Parts: sequence; structure tokens; C-alpha cells
Amino acid sequence: LSVAAAILATAAASAAADKIPDDQLKFFESKIRPVLVDKCYSCHSAETKKGPKAGLALDTADGLKKGGDSGPAVVAGNAKKSPLIKALKGIDDQAQMPPKEKLPADVIADFEKWVAMGAPDPRTSGKADTKAAADPNKGKDHWAFQPVKAVEPPKADAWATTPVDQFVWAGLQKHKLTPVADADKRTLLRRVYFDLTGLPPTPSELDSFLKDTSPDAFEKVVDRLLASPQFGEKWGRHWLDVARYAESSGKEQNVFYPHAWRYRDYVIAAFNADMPIDRFFKEQLAGDLLPARDDTDRANKTIATGYLAVGPKSHNERNRRQFELDVADEQIDAFSQGMLGLTVACARCHDHKFDPIPTKDYYAVAGIFTSTETRTGTPAILGGRNALPAVTLPAGADVPAGQTLSKAEVQRLRDQLADLKKQREDAVAEAMKSKEPNIRLVGLTARINVVENQVEQYDADNQHKKIAMGVTDKTFPRDMPVHVRGEVDKTGETVARGFVQVLGNAGVKIPRGESGRKELADWVASDKNPLTARVYANRVWLHLFGKGIVSTPDNFGTTGQKPTHPELLDYLASQFTRNGWSTKKLVRQLVLSHTYRLSSDYAAANHAADPDNVYLWRMSKRRLDAEDIRDAMLAVSGELDPKPAAGSPVGKLAGPTQVLGRFGGMSALADSSKRSVYLPVVRDQVPEPLELFDFAEPTLVTGARDDTSVPSQGLYLLNNTKVMGWADAAAGKLRKLDSDTERIQAAFKMTLSRPATQKEEAAALAFLAKFKRTEVRPTGGGFRPGARQADNDRMAWAALVQALFATAEFRYLD
Repeated sequence: LSVAAAILATAAASAAADKIPDDQLKFFESKIRPVLVDKCYSCHSAETKKGPKAGLALDTADGLKKGGDSGPAVVAGNAKKSPLIKALKGIDDQAQMPPKEKLPADVIADFEKWVAMGAPDPRTSGKADTKAAADPNKGKDHWAFQPVKAVEPPKADAWATTPVDQFVWAGLQKHKLTPVADADKRTLLRRVYFDLTGLPPTPSELDSFLKDTSPDAFEKVVDRLLASPQFGEKWGRHWLDVARYAESSGKEQNVFYPHAWRYRDYVIAAFNADMPIDRFFKEQLAGDLLPARDDTDRANKTIATGYLAVGPKSHNERNRRQFELDVADEQIDAFSQGMLGLTVACARCHDHKFDPIPTKDYYAVAGIFTSTETRTGTPAILGGRNALPAVTLPAGADVPAGQTLSKAEVQRLRDQLADLKKQREDAVAEAMKSKEPNIRLVGLTARINVVENQVEQYDADNQHKKIAMGVTDKTFPRDMPVHVRGEVDKTGETVARGFVQVLGNAGVKIPRGESGRKELADWVASDKNPLTARVYANRVWLHLFGKGIVSTPDNFGTTGQKPTHPELLDYLASQFTRNGWSTKKLVRQLVLSHTYRLSSDYAAANHAADPDNVYLWRMSKRRLDAEDIRDAMLAVSGELDPKPAAGSPVGKLAGPTQVLGRFGGMSALADSSKRSVYLPVVRDQVPEPLELFDFAEPTLVTGARDDTSVPSQGLYLLNNTKVMGWADAAAGKLRKLDSDTERIQAAFKMTLSRPATQKEEAAALAFLAKFKRTEVRPTGGGFRPGARQADNDRMAWAALVQALFATAEFRYLD
């Protein structure tokens, strides 16, 4: 493949990828492309000697769409009608593909999910997809692999009040754009409250800010918000998106992770303490190997490694070695995208198609993770496969117990375990007597494993032990051979454990008897690593301005987008490391800029030249995160419990998530007045108020969430009984005021952080009058005809608040 052709192929792939939502692109690259390359290309690609079999080329998007001799292979959006899916399953007279082996059920499920989402596919040509020039030396020319440069801010006029503004001003001038006016104080306060804490300002906080005419009024608000415990809850959740945090394994069995909440709480505490991000990354990769001050510090550093443990896993994988390789692959994908913005896992089966990462580099890193024991505290499922015990924390550690079973509940479990073991003994005796297999044994063994796993979390006095999920080094760490085409039973040369060559330090020596995670952590968190500080600074920018300077926050490779303001990104990255890798200092620097204070006003000339606001001539409107919407309604209602949650209800559970039905399902588990960051996150069963508003897919690294607007969101806000209850609670507060006018103004201030206009006040009064004339009765949190007249006033005000909840203005930041 010539250099010119490679450049064209890469550019075309990048252009194709632009049209695909980021989560769908990740899904294809992590779940679909590797299987196509490994299982399909040998027969169905342009590279085969006699051409693709049956005329079906699966190495390009066009080939897949066109299909073969029998027509298209995929019906986008409809898995049941897609011949490809039928072939993978071997149904409806379709010959099974691949012909010599049926793919695992979870892989087929991934293909069904991919087709259902429309079969998004960024590939362009077969040759670009099957050939690669993964040369680390030549690849260093890519902008993201160059060292971070110390950049001087360009000169600007008085509009620029900070160095950040000087870079933005230079871009505006270059493209002949004029920044709009500043946001008014109410808009600015609401913006910074949600951005820093995820909660709206109270009416009294709003009034105080409006009355403060001192030049540092906004600065004082920012410092107060940065110091509040709500900062860690908001910004910790941003990192949990990247860390693909969840409390179950997903996949076919979807087993609970009863101790995952400890990692969640570690992350929140780290952001509140403004833990330097280099240390934050080190602790998550190798906290168990770092020095500790005392037992509590040792426990927290061990809990930090839950980052590597919380990912999705296929617990019913029959081949234990395959299971270990898949776990390591997922960990590589998580840390490389999350911390480096690099898709290292794409080099598992072959040299990376676009980035200079040879397969040897992948297995150099993989050796580190296969020398690591992952521990989640989950029982053996289906015949005793793939149990992962918990990590024991130091006895003297001061750590909370979380939500645990009572002593009586633990004793009942012990009694149940004894009874199950007796049943198993009887079943074994029966099988031996009849000399026939007893199918009851399988079910009994699985149930015993689950109950035993729960009982083992408690000591002889039925007190909960100090345990967590995380990782430890294996007793005998070792280098790993290359697995040809990623297959578990086809190995090549052994590769010494190490890092990605294109980023430097490839010749590092891993001490004998150690996994190499500590060395990996030092390398990732080094200020000499060209990616780490850039990627993190870009993440912070994204959460404050709606889009990253690099709009593909998890991909700084050659198929990712180039930075819109490269000098600004390097300036932020270098300042970030110079300021001790402090998140709070970086956030403060950005929100005190003039750029952040701009309004979202429309300007026709600017819009014509820069419709996507690439050069920041205004503040882009942004939809609130799912958690912010729910938390804001709770806050307005007065029912928000601001105290951190004590663990998670998942901590009481064990085994596959099917048992949720016994506890009333996920809705019962998530029935809480705590902040949304503390709601349980079970894969494939995300709580409704989060899932509806584009919660991060917990199986993927998610730097930027989707922002959709669909009818189900409006229906939820208008019909959900919880929303109605919160509106009713807010109405109770309003009715304590003296007049309808006061109540209307208070309702608007509570929900939208502004007073009602005269027109809105008149419309609200007319609505209330009409509503009170209609006899309604509350039922199940809603309203129906035929109520007592005395109830109408309360319900009218509740309906008004709910209408404000349902407005776009409530859900968006200007």
C-alpha cells in the first residue's frame, strides 16, 4: 500500500466515521471489525486469490451493503431479516458461518445489536482495511504524538481577559468573526452551577449574586462551588463515564459486582480532594503496588484499582484462557482510550489499521494485564466457571461497610446454604444409585456458589468483612506470546512486556516477579507522555464548552479529529502539568475566561461563516446531563437528600441480575432521593430517568455522551409518577406564599433561575384558573376527572411546576 493511498484511505475512513455517532463507531471498532477480520476476511474479502466467495465481500461497507449472489447481507435496522445474522445463527436454511465453528452467543448478540442500530460502518476499501503500515518511527509525525509545546498566548485586544481568550480571539480574528455579548448574570450563574455541581442555584443564591456588584462576585461563586462536595459528585461522574463504570458484568450472565460502589466513592472523593490527575491515574492502574501511609491509605489505593475490574466480562466463557485474554483486552481498551485517547486494542488481531501500533506492542502491554489478577467478588456461574474472588482490605482500614445484610439475614443465608448442600448430597447419592446424570446437580451447584459467595462476605459473627473489588499481581508474572489473528490457540513469538513504542519509553525493563503495572502507571502519568495531559485537558474543556478542542475525545489517533485550536490545547496541557495536574485549577481557569461568559445569542453573519461555532463566537447551548435533569427536579421539589449514599443496594446482591425481579426490579432498586450519581448502574438495566436522557453506555469508554431529542423524553416528564410527585412537593412549597403572583414568580425562579415575564405570568394565571375549574382527582401520582374541589388548588400548582419541568429551557443551558 503506497503512502499516498494510505493517506487517502485514512482520510476517507475519517470522513466516513464523522457521520457515525461516537458510541456506534466505538461499538463497531471494538465488537464487529475484529470478528470480521478474524473470522470472515479469509473467504469474503478482496484479498482472496479467487475473489470473495459467493460474491460477498465483507471487508468494505459497500460490499456488505451490496451483498453477494443472494443479495444484501444486512437489512439495516432489522436483525431478524438480515441474512448475515441468520448465517451466524445457522437458521432459516442459511448455511452456518463461519462454516467450521459457530460464533459464541455473545458475539452473535453483538452483531444483532449492531444491525439493529443501523449497521454503522466506517470502512471504505478492502485494502485499507486489511493492510497496515504500523511503523512507530514513521508514525511519530502525527500531531498528537509530538511533545507538548510551551506556547505563548498571541496578542489580543481588551476583550481577552485571560490567556485562554487570547487564543480564542486569534481564531476569531483569523476567520473574521465577532464575539457576541456576554451572558446576563442569571444565565451565567445557572450555567456555572450546573457545570460545576450539576445542580441549579436556589432563588436565594441567585438573589445574592445579583446583589453582589463587586468585581470579583463571579470569582467568589466559582471558588465556593469548587470547594463544595457537589463538585466531586458532578465531575466524578464525568470520569465514571470514561471508566465505563457499572455494577454488573453485562454479557450473557450479567453478574452483580457487589463492591463496585467503593470505586465510585473513591472517584468522587478524589475529585473533591483535587487529587492530582497523574496520581489519580497511577492509583487506578497500580494503587495496590504503590507505597501507603497507613491501612486506610492502602485500602483506598487498592479500591482505586477497581478501575481495571469494573469492565464487562463474559463469565460463562468455557475456555478460561480465552476469558483471561478477553479481560486483559477490555482493560487495554479502557485505559488506552480513557487515559491516552488511543485505540491500542485495535491491534489485538493485526497491526493497527491506521495508527502506528504493531501487534507486538499490543502483546507487550497485554503481558502486563495477563500478569494481573482481576478480582470482582463474583461467584462461579454455570458449572463453576470464571469465579473472581474479592480483594481483602487491611484490617485496620477505616472504610464504610455500605449496604449490608442484617445478622438475621446472614444467618438465614447460612441455613439456606446448609440446606442446599444437603440437597446436593442427596442428588449425588441418587445419581450414583441410578447411574444416570442428575440435572438437578448443575442448578444446585450454581445456587450454592451464589449463596456461598454472599456468606463469605461475612465473618463468624455475621459482621461484613472489609473487602472490595480491584486487581493484584499474579504470583508468577510472565511475558506473553503474540496470538496470531487474536486466536487463543495460535501463538507466535513471545514479546517482552512494555509499552506503545510510538509514545516513547519502549525499552523499559519490567522487574522480574512483577506485572509491570507500576511501570505502566509511571509511563502513562509522565509529563513526557505526549497524550495524557492533552487528552485530559480536552476532556475538561468538553464538559465546559460542549465540544472538545478535539471533538473525538477518546481518539487522538489518525482517524480522530484534529484540534480546532492546537496551540490552545498545548497551552492548556502544559499549564495543567505545571499547576500540579489540578482539575480544579484548570476548571477555574476556564470558567473565569471571557469565552466562558459569552451568551448563546444568535448572530446571522457569524452563523453563516461558522454554523457549528467551531471558533467560539458564542456559548453553544447544551442539554443537561441525565443526572442533572433528575437532580434538578429533586432539588426544586425540596426532596433531594444531599448526603452521599451509603454504598449501593447492589452490595446486598449476588449472582446473575435475573434475581432483581425478586426485589421489585431496577425501579425499586433505584427508588432513592439521593443524587443520581449514587443510583445503581446495572448493565442493560440502567434506571429509566438516566437511560432516556442519553446516559453513557456502561460497556464503552464514553468521553462525550449523545444528545438526542425523542418523544419518550417528553412523555416521561409529562407522565412519570415520580416526576409528578416531585412537582407536587414543589407545589407544596409554593402554596405557602401569599399570592398567586408571588407563587408564579417563585416557580420560575426555582425551575428556570429567572422571573416570569408579564406574558408568562398572565398565561400561568389563565392556566391555573382553567385547571381549578376542572374537577380532577390524584391517582397513582397523576390526575383524573371527578375529584374533590379542595384538591384542585394543590394539583393546579403541581401541574404548573410539571409543565415547567417539561420545557426545553429547563433541560438546556444557555
